[in-house]
Amino acid sequence: MQPPSDLGILVLLAYQGFVRLLHEDMAQHGYDDLGRSDGVVMRVLNGGGRKVSDLARLLDITPQGTAQIVEDMERRGYVVRRPDPADARARLVELGERGRGAIDAARAFHRRFEARMARRHGVDAIAGFRTVLDDMAGAAGGGLDRELRALYL
Repeated sequence: MQPPSDLGILVLLAYQGFVRLLHEDMAQHGYDDLGRSDGVVMRVLNGGGRKVSDLARLLDITPQGTAQIVEDMERRGYVVRRPDPADARARLVELGERGRGAIDAARAFHRRFEARMARRHGVDAIAGFRTVLDDMAGAAGGGLDRELRALYL
């Protein structure tokens, strides 16, 4: 008898498959230029404008790397930069019109994907799977940054 598949590898493969389907769906809706970090950045900004330094901390990358991502996303219309009303020297990065549309399209995909999985495997199986993933994501041990984790709940 063959041993069960490695759970970590299955999670990785499942994630890769999910992202592939998400990107295919997004491309069909006119968002065929998404970068690797764009989705996380848009989720963060969906809660309101952020300084590049705040984004860098949440993404766990350098401010310079974050600035490059922001510049690229701004060029593609996903984000805009505006003066920070609380600090005249700072600029806030906010979702642009294209970014808000992409968030809406991604959320619609997520709902359809989960509904399809629930039809295929049952609502209880999906609830149990969510519990396991929640535990794996670090709910019981710190894991993900609390602020970043809140964006996904």
